[in-house]
Amino acid sequence: MSVQLIADSGATKCEWHLVSNGIEKTIFTTGISPYFLQEEEIVELLKKDLLPHLDNMVVNETYYYGTGLGNPKNVATIVSALKALLPQSSVEANTDLLAAARALCGNDRGIACILGTGSNSCYYDGKEIDKNIASLGYVLGDEGSGAHLGKKVIQYYLYNTFDEDLRFRFDAQFVTTYMEILENVYQKPFPNRYLAGFASFLSENRGHYMVENILEDGLNDFFFNHLNKYGESWTSPINFVGSVAFGFKDVLQELCNTYQLELGKVLKAPMDGLVKFHSQSSFV
Repeated sequence: MSVQLIADSGATKCEWHLVSNGIEKTIFTTGISPYFLQEEEIVELLKKDLLPHLDNMVVNETYYYGTGLGNPKNVATIVSALKALLPQSSVEANTDLLAAARALCGNDRGIACILGTGSNSCYYDGKEIDKNIASLGYVLGDEGSGAHLGKKVIQYYLYNTFDEDLRFRFDAQFVTTYMEILENVYQKPFPNRYLAGFASFLSENRGHYMVENILEDGLNDFFFNHLNKYGESWTSPINFVGSVAFGFKDVLQELCNTYQLELGKVLKAPMDGLVKFHSQSSFV
């Protein structure tokens, strides 16, 4: 069996999985965004943080999935950096959406959805992404994501919609102010991550009718704006990956029942599915 290296990278953290003759090893490095790092910087980062953990193994196949890879220029940057780092390895670089599709569907057809800090979806034909509804990012879209749900929590709080009990719980958990919230959203970097941090309030206060309303409305926004646009949604299972999907699987099931859809797999992260997918196929 060849030595495979599989990566799942966001902008802040990258998970690497080394597979060799049944032996598996997980390595974490700083996330890689080709929008912010040049090829030389990526090579130097991985020389320091990744290579020492490979135990001098010769990697034959590298599969990299990450942020920013809808842009062909960024794909070229990642591939070139990995080839410089691992000269004896073939290299494939793809989007996190294809990672989700392969992890969830393998070689079968289906709808693959990401519900994490952001959101995305596609119809996967068993080999490639055949259809994709644009996610539009956290300002215009990302329905059903942590950022979207967190924004709804903040709206309920700042508009004084929460009842006295929930407002007390919010103040105890976050200890923040109106001005601090606005500063983080409009002036500081990564407001989507900041907003997503408030989604934890929902998971910790399940059962309260306002929390359930936020969850149902926020996740229904994803069904209405994304899943409704695929005719295949009614003939293929609807699969999800991501922390939001995994944490609120019961709400997804209820919405699938409402829309008469079939709920498929729900995974917290794609890596296990990717390892299985690549163990059954080889680089072409």
